[in-house]
Order: sequence, then structure tokens, then C-alpha cells
Amino acid sequence: MRKSRLVINILLSDFLASVAALYLTYLFRFKLNLFDSPIELYATDLILPAAVLYLYWLILFLWNGLYSFPLAPSRTDENFRVFKTTFFGMIILFLITFDLNHPIVSTRLTLLIYWFLLSILTSLGRIFFITIQRKRFERGIGLTPTLIVGYNDFGFNIYDKIKQYPALGYQIVGFVTLNPDNMGKSYKDVEVIGDLEGLPDLIRDRHIGELVIAFDTGNHERLLDVVDKVGRMDVGLKIIPDMYDIISGQARTNQIYGFPLIDIFPQLMPQWEKAFKRLIDVVVSSITLLILLPFFPLIALAVYIDSPGPVFYRQERVGKNGKIFKMIKFRTMIPDAEKETGPVWSQKQDPRITRVGYFLRKTRLDEIPQFINVLQGDMSLVGPRPERPVFVDQFIKTIPLYRHRLKMKPGITGWAQTMHKYDESFEDVKKKLEYDLYYLENMSLKLDFKIIMNTFATVFTAKGQ
Repeated sequence: MRKSRLVINILLSDFLASVAALYLTYLFRFKLNLFDSPIELYATDLILPAAVLYLYWLILFLWNGLYSFPLAPSRTDENFRVFKTTFFGMIILFLITFDLNHPIVSTRLTLLIYWFLLSILTSLGRIFFITIQRKRFERGIGLTPTLIVGYNDFGFNIYDKIKQYPALGYQIVGFVTLNPDNMGKSYKDVEVIGDLEGLPDLIRDRHIGELVIAFDTGNHERLLDVVDKVGRMDVGLKIIPDMYDIISGQARTNQIYGFPLIDIFPQLMPQWEKAFKRLIDVVVSSITLLILLPFFPLIALAVYIDSPGPVFYRQERVGKNGKIFKMIKFRTMIPDAEKETGPVWSQKQDPRITRVGYFLRKTRLDEIPQFINVLQGDMSLVGPRPERPVFVDQFIKTIPLYRHRLKMKPGITGWAQTMHKYDESFEDVKKKLEYDLYYLENMSLKLDFKIIMNTFATVFTAKGQ
């Protein structure tokens, strides 16, 4: 069962669980006479409440990532996620319906019954479909083509474990070796089919969905080479916990059958959430530009009076997957600011920044025209800041994992921008990369909302550069 099919089935299951929980609660309350009821309620009266409650739970489940799954979800983890989310949701319902004059009434006891039924039915539905998926995996249906990177005892042990537990969902296609002498060799009829240099071509040609890294202790540093080579490709990377220290902070553990695998840079934002993120980008950018458009002439006039020259500043930046685009800003420096120096970072009290430019940077008003880039699809509201090609080329050569940053669409604001200052040095870039990779690992609409709120605080308190 594909992950997309699993999500669809669980969406349907959750809908049925929500409706069934409400109907069973209705039976307990109004048909079994467990409580005194001052009103008469009929089953047809439940249609609107059922729709509203399902929408409420759908939003809450989406917000808490209950429709994002690893390749082989843990049923125990799913039960805990459901319990935690429904418990939080019922607290909200309790607060909405709380009456200080009658703190203990049958309405809230009814809510407790509803919560209990909802939690049980929702969990049972998820357990059912996850179990079906596992049974399909065990029959060899829907497995994900997988490569083991490392032809050694460590890789052999991983292979044996995966074959022992087919419900993990992996189909081992072959081994990738670091040693060319191993080409053509095999382990239990599974051959070495490539080396590290040819890994990207293998992934494309064999439609590989997962890489399991199995390096010997002396080759741990080669993990960064693998990440660098496949950084822009749509493939999952997994390692065993004893290699976790090399890439600590950029991974997430998934464990079933006592067999722990760590996802490196898991893509946590599902397609529906990416589509919704884009919708928010378009709507917010359109509204922002319409509201602020009357102020453009005033800002433009201030920029020109303070420093005659172009009002807008257009500069090549590197976007998602290395795409080059022209980013638009209000000019905050003197014209031809880099004519004598070439590409350099701005510094605190940089003499090239104009008086108006300093104010625009402090308030982030210089970035308003970038909403045009968002509408064009080159940028998003939230994401890592786009960098210039000349700097990106340097960073890819000198900073491990920088290439992985290019898997995300750049943004007007981002986690790194709310947690760190403007780039003034190479060390600032490396520090911000940590925040950008954290964002990639934890990307969600909830985190985007938090970043936007932090950005508003920065703008209103003028804490920018």
C-alpha cells in the first residue's frame, strides 16, 4: 500500500470514526436514558454537528501531523499521537462549553464519553490500515526499491535484518561499494551494482526510493559525501544509530521490530501541505502588495532623495534546486556599492548603507518587493534566505551539507532569520545553515506560522540589521 493510499484510507477511517463516535454518544445520552435530557434530539439533528466536529478534528489532526507517516509506521506511536491530539482537542471543547455556575453537568460527562469513543475508534481505524500495509509488505507488495551503501559485514547485517522483517517495506535492489574491487561481487544473490560516483545515476535508473548507509567505522566521514551527492534528489536516507553523531541534529528515528533506522533530513511536509503552503503564499502576497502598494511611491521617493539612483535593486539569487532568479528589493545601499570590492557581505555600520536604507533594513521594509518573487513562484513566505551564486559555489565546496539547503524554496523570512542576524561572515553562514537544516527537518505549516509571528515581532520592534 503506497503512502498516499495509506493517507487516503486513514482520512476516510478518521471521518467514519468521528461520525460513529458522535452517533454512539447520542445513543448513550438520548436513547439509553443514562442522563436526564431536558430536550428531545433526533438522529437527523446530528448532521450539522457531525460535519462541524469532523472539520474541527481534521484541522487539529493536520496541524499535529497525524497524516504524515514514515514508510512503516509504528502502531504504538500512532495510538499515542491520536491520544495526545484528541486529549488536547477535548480540553478545548471543555473550555468552550464550561459553565462556572454548573461545573459538573451531563454535557461535560457526555463529552468524556465522546472523547473515549473517538480515541478508540480513530486508533482502531489506523491500526487496521497500518496492519494491512504491513501484510502487503510481507507478501512483497508495494515495497520501496532500496540500495545498501556499503559492501561489508555491517551492510550484510543490515541486509539480513531487512530480509528478516519484510514489513519494514524495503526491497533491496543491490549494494553500492566504496571499493572498486568489490564490483560484481554479491551477498546472498544481491550484487554490488555501483560505486559512490555513479550513485545518482543508479538512483534515477533503478527508481530508488531509499538509501540505507552501512559504512565501516573508518569510513564514517564518507556519509557527508553521500549526502552531498544525493542532496537534491527525491530519495530517503537512513543510517544506523552508531553513525548518528556525525550528523546529529539533522535526523529523526523510526523504529519497529526493535530495528532502529534514522531518517536523515526527512521530508515531513506532505503534498497537500505543500499545496496549502503555496496557496497561503499567493493569498498573503497578493493582499500584502495591495495594502502596501500606496506606500511604494513614498518609500521610492525617500530612497531616491537620500541617494539618487535606481529605487529597486535586482540581483541574481539561487533558488530551489539551483534555479537562478532575480530577487527584487528596495535599494538600501549607494549605487554600484560593490564596484570597488566585488561581492562582499554587508557589515554593521556599513558605510555603503544609506540613511533611509538603514531604516528600511531595521524594519524589513526593503524586502516588501520580494512578495512579487513569491507570486512568481521563485520564493515562498517562509524558507531559507536565497544567496548569490558566487557565494553558493563557495559554500558548496567548503561547507558540508550546504547543497541540501537548496532542496527548499527560499523565503522572505525563515527560521534562521528569526534566530540569527544578517550574514556578516563565513561563520554566520555556517550557523544559519544549522537553523535552515532544522527547518527542513521540521518543515510544517505550524512552524511556518511560528516563524511569521516571530518576524512580525522583529518588524514591529525594529530589531533587524
